[in-house]
Amino acid sequence: MTRLSGITPSGHVQLGNYLGAVRRWAAEREPADLFFVSDLHAMTMPHRPQRLRSLTREQFAVLLAAGIDPDSLFVQSDLVGELGTLNWILECTCSYGEAARMVQFKERGAGQESVRVGLLTYPVLMAADILLQGATQVPVGSDQDQHVELARTLARRFNANYGDVFAVPEAVVPKTAARIRDLADPTRKMEKSNQQSPGVVFVLDEPDAIRRKFRRAVTDGLDEVRYDPDGRPGVANLLEILAACNDTSPYAATESASTYAELKEAVAEAVIEELRPVRERARELLDAPMELDRIRAHGAKRASERAQPRLQAALRVTGLR
Repeated sequence: MTRLSGITPSGHVQLGNYLGAVRRWAAEREPADLFFVSDLHAMTMPHRPQRLRSLTREQFAVLLAAGIDPDSLFVQSDLVGELGTLNWILECTCSYGEAARMVQFKERGAGQESVRVGLLTYPVLMAADILLQGATQVPVGSDQDQHVELARTLARRFNANYGDVFAVPEAVVPKTAARIRDLADPTRKMEKSNQQSPGVVFVLDEPDAIRRKFRRAVTDGLDEVRYDPDGRPGVANLLEILAACNDTSPYAATESASTYAELKEAVAEAVIEELRPVRERARELLDAPMELDRIRAHGAKRASERAQPRLQAALRVTGLR
């Protein structure tokens, strides 16, 4: 069994990414699991090249700092030759209708005068990511289920038309993790793409910045520390963050404070301590660019070695070799 998980550098890694995915990846990884920074996916929308380059390096460093094995970690664009080749083969296997009915394409392209072709075809590139590495399981949320189903369809069709080359992957629902919401607007989830929100806590934030953000967190006028996700989402969000950091339940976390001020301070300190080793190690890596480049090149080499047998087989059976 090989599981493949990716993270797109659309913004700085934030607390929700870390508690909801990255920390779990590091803690629960199996020897065959693979992880990558999907920088090519970030190009489906307008972007600044230098920012994309910087965010890619930052996310790669954060994944390493969180404990992801360098042998199992790579940057997507470092395999652009292999991926580009397989992506074309799969685009010639996929129909326009299959790509156009992807929900994310419809939602993100709605109301725009001009939509990039990459937004239409990136689910095929996602299929190439999965099939090239021989992944058999892809942990995804409900918003990506449809894309994994497309990868399954293309793998089956390719195998039926040309020969048995690709494993048919399956989408798996990751274990329930903390669903962190924006501190300034607890009705919406915390997102790395929402860089300007004062309610987004980033993994590389300094302790004082984290304390300020939690002190300004939206709660309500009751000042009673009680877990009520529907009626009091702001307080519930703080309790869920505290519970995730302390490996307890939100109900048990209510015992940590009797006032909102005490709760905010408790959550801030728990988050600071949770992120401290990751932040410090990531900063060390970012301050040592040659070492980071060496680790990245090593990961790219390993990923290419895994990919080549499947790519060469696909080229042979389609008549390109």
